[in-house]
Amino acid sequence: MGMLAKIRRMHIRDRLSVREIARRTGLSRNTIRNWLRQQDIVEPRYPKRETISVVDPWVDQLRAWLITDSHRAKRERRTALVMYQTIKQQGYAGSYARVCAFVRRWRVEEGSAPKKSAFVPLTFELGEAFQFDWSCEYVFIGGLRRRLEVAHLKLAASRAFWLTAYFTQSHEMLFDAHARAFAALGGVPRRGIYDNMKTAVDRVGRGKERTVNSRFTAMCSHYLFEPDFCNRAAGWEKGIVEKNVQDRRRHIWQAAGERRWASLDELNAWVGTRCRSSWESMRHP
Repeated sequence: MGMLAKIRRMHIRDRLSVREIARRTGLSRNTIRNWLRQQDIVEPRYPKRETISVVDPWVDQLRAWLITDSHRAKRERRTALVMYQTIKQQGYAGSYARVCAFVRRWRVEEGSAPKKSAFVPLTFELGEAFQFDWSCEYVFIGGLRRRLEVAHLKLAASRAFWLTAYFTQSHEMLFDAHARAFAALGGVPRRGIYDNMKTAVDRVGRGKERTVNSRFTAMCSHYLFEPDFCNRAAGWEKGIVEKNVQDRRRHIWQAAGERRWASLDELNAWVGTRCRSSWESMRHP
């Protein structure tokens, strides 16, 4: 995921040589040089290599047996040898080793999935990470009560945060919110923590596997930070910004809802002033 962005971070931010990047990534030095020279920040796409295995026609049947046996007592489960002998009678022409390899791979994949929830205290170094989230707020703009989508960007090890309000959520609003926040904070942390929002993630896979949106990847590559996506239904993994959403709703948006605003720009200017004043009045954790 985002190999081009990773290479740009190592070369531009971490000042690593092309030789060292090639050693760490396994890519050739010519490939790395070509990627670094290109003007547009778009990772090249290569055709997916198709590998055909003799076990492929029997994969669905083997997987069904393994899933069924996982609900049985261990002494009642079929062994790989029994599965091999059964499908061999049905026409399987491959070796026993191929069946064992598939069974072993399936058990490793199933065993890597977390079975129980675990909660780990979050600690961060200064400048290590920020957390990002959206919230929904209501204020009066131009005489009408409008619903706003508010972008929250909060430093994970600091009191500093930045809010920007928009009428909708889209890629343009997402990128603008990051640009404004980084300009206000005076820099870019090394890592950004997100939930699986649709403007960033096209598809959520097993565990930490994500198909990241190409435009979002280009933004991360431009600012040289690494995106980190939470697990499903694990909002506590970005609990700092979740808490910030609740606190700012009481400290900023309650006051904003009692006033009347001529435009969204006027509201965002006032919100920015309140953000900076909060940094000075908030107690550091």
